Amino acid sequence: MSNNIIGKSFTFLLFHLFTFLPLSAWAGDVIISSPDSSLQVTVSDAGGRLYYSASLNGQEMLLPSALGLKTSIGDLTRELSIVNSQLSIVSNAYQMRGTKASSHAYKATKAVIDIENKDQQRFSIIFQVSNNDIAFRYAIPRQKWQGKEPKRLRIKSELSSFNFPDGTTTFISPQIGPESGWEQTKPSYEEGYSADAPMDTPSQYNHGYIFPALFHLTMGTDPTVSSKANYRGSVPSVRSDAWALVSETGVGSNYCGSHLSDYQPGTGYTVAYPDAGENNGYGTDFAAIPLPGETPWRTITLGSSLKPIAETTISYDLVEPLYEPSTDYKPGRYTWSWLIWQDTSVNYDDQVKFIDLASAMGFEYCLVDNWWDTQIGRDRIEELSKYAQSKGVHLLLWYNSNGFWNDAPQTPRNCMSTAIAREREMTWLQSIGVKGIKVDFFGGDKQETMRLYEDILSDANRHGLQVVFHGCTVPRGWERMYPNFVASEAVLASENLFFGEEATFREGFDLTLHPFCRNATASMDWGGIILNKYISKDNKSRHTRKTTDIFELASGLIMQTSVQCVALQPNNLDELPEFELDYLRGLPTTWEETRFIDGYPGRYVILARKDTEGHWHVAGLNALKEPLTLTLDLPMFAPGETLRYYVDGKDGSPTVTTLKIDKKGRAKVTIQPNGGIIIQ
Repeated sequence: MSNNIIGKSFTFLLFHLFTFLPLSAWAGDVIISSPDSSLQVTVSDAGGRLYYSASLNGQEMLLPSALGLKTSIGDLTRELSIVNSQLSIVSNAYQMRGTKASSHAYKATKAVIDIENKDQQRFSIIFQVSNNDIAFRYAIPRQKWQGKEPKRLRIKSELSSFNFPDGTTTFISPQIGPESGWEQTKPSYEEGYSADAPMDTPSQYNHGYIFPALFHLTMGTDPTVSSKANYRGSVPSVRSDAWALVSETGVGSNYCGSHLSDYQPGTGYTVAYPDAGENNGYGTDFAAIPLPGETPWRTITLGSSLKPIAETTISYDLVEPLYEPSTDYKPGRYTWSWLIWQDTSVNYDDQVKFIDLASAMGFEYCLVDNWWDTQIGRDRIEELSKYAQSKGVHLLLWYNSNGFWNDAPQTPRNCMSTAIAREREMTWLQSIGVKGIKVDFFGGDKQETMRLYEDILSDANRHGLQVVFHGCTVPRGWERMYPNFVASEAVLASENLFFGEEATFREGFDLTLHPFCRNATASMDWGGIILNKYISKDNKSRHTRKTTDIFELASGLIMQTSVQCVALQPNNLDELPEFELDYLRGLPTTWEETRFIDGYPGRYVILARKDTEGHWHVAGLNALKEPLTLTLDLPMFAPGETLRYYVDGKDGSPTVTTLKIDKKGRAKVTIQPNGGIIIQ
């Protein structure tokens, strides 16, 4: 071992002994270890190129992956040298509402690595490594360039990549091209997901893949793979499985949204920017920042099991609130006529029925969907809002985001696309007691579109309005950045159960996948716990729901959003067992803590969540075609404790009974095909 390597190892040892003192490392490779030393990241400038790699518990998880930017002041990808690095500890605790955990203590090792190219252009890469999460971003200072000192920068592309070992499989969703889909409303993050697909499978639309992206790493003992991948030449000694979840956070008006390229052998997946055609061609397909400035965070959650994936809070750990909430925003449940009754239900009399339904169930909200301005009218919406409030319910109203970015005809249009229009509309909404808006049909991931999301949220906060987005991008830390943000759709959601029977066969797969992928990084407005047997207004025609009642009830705990759609229909009050209705009346939507119990993406999932009153709820879903028997470790309950147990019979019929925890804190359960369980 060279003296330089010995020196750096000694420096790193000192860092762990004296974590209150930032230390400078020698030039060359920089090693960053998590606070518990289980996760290690190595950053290298070998050959004038920047790479990082990662290992967890000594197992190589991420092969050398590229770093660097191409910018308007030069190419920051080649002929690079690490000139300095500084290590320190980042530690903060915070509280927030509306996510999988109401509070979190974040601790990470921070490395600021200063880079210089042959022309003496400078930038830094900031890494923060916690026990299961890696985050990095770029920081660019003001500096001389061609005799000037620019105060702005265009970032044209990013070399950042994620290079996983051979044999890794994927649970990822393709990005679709612009001006596609119904009325040219895509991309809208509403494509299907792969299930353990090979990395080299081309993306469906040749536009790469969206965030978040889940990877299943199966690592063997092939020394050829490892020696090519690891500068230190280490070879894994045993075969093991692991998981990685890749995403980004901290993207608002400050940057464009990104996604992943197609897989390239030897390189992996690279960060890709929006297509030039998004947003009807308006806005740039690059990012623009002031100087000094920083990019958003790229995040990688790594685990030897799915526990760190399902429980990660990295989306929120790295960001701060951008403004204070103007009011105490209330979580809750809402009814929604449109999901099954569709457009014709958006009339005064039918909305009264769903307000009455919400009131009978003790739900807080009722969502009135598109065309309300023409099919009900603004004057009668004011009457409807007064009626709802007299029943202890508040309205949420739907809006089209347009603008000009697609041809979606639904109204109200042109109410959310400009600051003047928003101020007029939101002042009126506040005056009539509306508590939230659902805004639909956005134009892509350009920085211009990200600015629109932020402007809607900021303006809505001034008027005490919560916001849900549909036909949209995935949230990127928004629950913490914007206190009135509730959730986004950004998923092939429950409305598709109405549109075609194929989606009803896929529902089990979808809802056992998303706790490890889409819903792991951000709140998800799936759009409805459905309890009609048939996906129709009369509950007698069209195609059937393929999941059991207990599956649907449990999905309300598995899906995470602070304002949850319970898509009951008026007929359900007479048709469902009273214990199901009672369960939904008490359904929590906000959580102090979430724990992974068991599962496999797209097959089954068991999660435990502790509500804000300190009560634990365990929910399970089975997407398999056969019954699934499991012995669950449930340390949140006392040994010998007898609990309420919702479970399907062998014929799929719903039952509520009791379940006893054994002396070792375990319980044996059987979940029927497309069925569920709830323990509380």
